[in-house]
Amino acid sequence: MGAVLPWLANLEFIQLSDNAFDLGLFLQQANANPAAQSLSRDLFIGASAVTIWMVAEARRLQVKGLGICLLCCVTLAFACGAPLFLFLRERRLQELERVSAVNATE
Repeated sequence: MGAVLPWLANLEFIQLSDNAFDLGLFLQQANANPAAQSLSRDLFIGASAVTIWMVAEARRLQVKGLGICLLCCVTLAFACGAPLFLFLRERRLQELERVSAVNATE
């Protein structure tokens, strides 16, 4: 859903923009009124903070796949890349728990 829903809107934007993705027009429309500015600024600040956390957490836990998550954030949507990272992080935490449990029984 995090990739599909944003891209449905992106495809509609592209269709309305003579079948081209005009980044300047996209940013202009993303800031066209106070409501759009609020959402754009909220996403920018939240996504920046979570991205910094993702990088730090991936290094701390040695989570594999951070690059794919960051690529998804940039090319698909933050709503796709961040949940993917949370999935990979949870999988890594479970792996570390299993290793810890095995070491504790030895």
